[in-house]
Amino acid sequence: MSARGIIIGAPRSGSGKTSVTIGLLRALTRRGLNVRGAKSGPDYIDPGFHAAATGKPGVNLDSWAMGPDLLNTLAASVATDADYVIAESAMGLFDGIPGEAGRSGSAADLARLYRLPVILVLDVSGQSQTAAAIAKGFACYDSDVKIAGVILNRLGSERHKRLTGDAIEALGIPVVGAMLRDPTLTLPERHLGLVQAGEYEDLMGHLDRLADMAESALDIERILELAGPFAPQGNPKTPAALPPPGQRIALAQDAAFTFLYPHLEAGWRAAGAELIPFSPLADEGPADDCDVCWLPGGYPELHAGKLAAADNFRAAMHDFAKTKPVHGECGGFMALGEGLEDADGTRHQMLGLLGHSTSYAQRKMNLGYRRAIFLHDTPFGPKGTEIRGHEFHYARLIDAGTDAPLADLADGQGNALGQFGGKRGHVSGAFFHAIAQA
Repeated sequence: MSARGIIIGAPRSGSGKTSVTIGLLRALTRRGLNVRGAKSGPDYIDPGFHAAATGKPGVNLDSWAMGPDLLNTLAASVATDADYVIAESAMGLFDGIPGEAGRSGSAADLARLYRLPVILVLDVSGQSQTAAAIAKGFACYDSDVKIAGVILNRLGSERHKRLTGDAIEALGIPVVGAMLRDPTLTLPERHLGLVQAGEYEDLMGHLDRLADMAESALDIERILELAGPFAPQGNPKTPAALPPPGQRIALAQDAAFTFLYPHLEAGWRAAGAELIPFSPLADEGPADDCDVCWLPGGYPELHAGKLAAADNFRAAMHDFAKTKPVHGECGGFMALGEGLEDADGTRHQMLGLLGHSTSYAQRKMNLGYRRAIFLHDTPFGPKGTEIRGHEFHYARLIDAGTDAPLADLADGQGNALGQFGGKRGHVSGAFFHAIAQA
């Protein structure tokens, strides 16, 4: 059977599309269907929930950061072994950045490229018939993006459902779900988005409650009927988004270091690399027989005291960095510095492999797509390598240190942002999350 796909979109973040997506994925998996989840854009948390709900890896499909060949290959990888692919939109359906056609980073790009129908999740709290005007606007905004149906969320009563649903269906747009307000189904959040899937004490219980919601509140059979054929023409010989930084990669992996994109891990493994996990919070260091050490993003600011007390981790990192490359992204970059201020303003000693210091007490949100051209040979590749990625953090530099800058940085539209990050000996790091080579 060829895969069929659908996009779950919304006018904005917070409309309920993540709960709907996870509930659908889990409900279909419980029915015995082979279903895969995908996420538009650079969000690295939601794919973890998709994976937990289905038992299969999630994937990001980012039309801005990924070139067409890579995007098609990743899309084909999820479609090849699936009955249905449920793709969740980031932010609002059409939200992206201006620029090259089809490369805005929005879920609408995926809808146009793969002719995928969209189910629109509308938070109708505080309105009734007005929701029909919103639905009509979405239906008319872009003729290449098909709004196949609507799910009403946060309804207050059966009367509210009738008034809202009748007005939308009068437009010829089917209402395929209606969910009453239920705060117990809300996924908890913190400063970088949802609390991650791996941190729930009863994750599967919560996923099954979302699946029960989907079974009772959504017309799942109708949603499956509305799904369209999904057969991206990917090239299996397309290289990994980033070449493996080494044959054996020591990967920090625990509650403080969690943000490694699924497509990077899969691409490195497919290229023959081995990933050897270790836990800084358990006072472990990288294995001596690894070629490179990678500290991904995460939440070191929530575990700064424990990291500061991890003497074996510190000593092992210093020994490793004497002869082998070490790279830190975002949270990993924070851990590589001299010090980190937690939310209370308490300063904790970090690894000191780079000279900067960061603070989560003096917060400032940094969010957006980024282009980086590296000024040195690094685990990303030789000097001059250009990488597309993004920043999303609240911590800020309070001391830039004196290390050589790592790269020239620009925003998603190419506007120069100056030099960033740090490089000292074999050690490099930056707030930048790499997604793919340009």
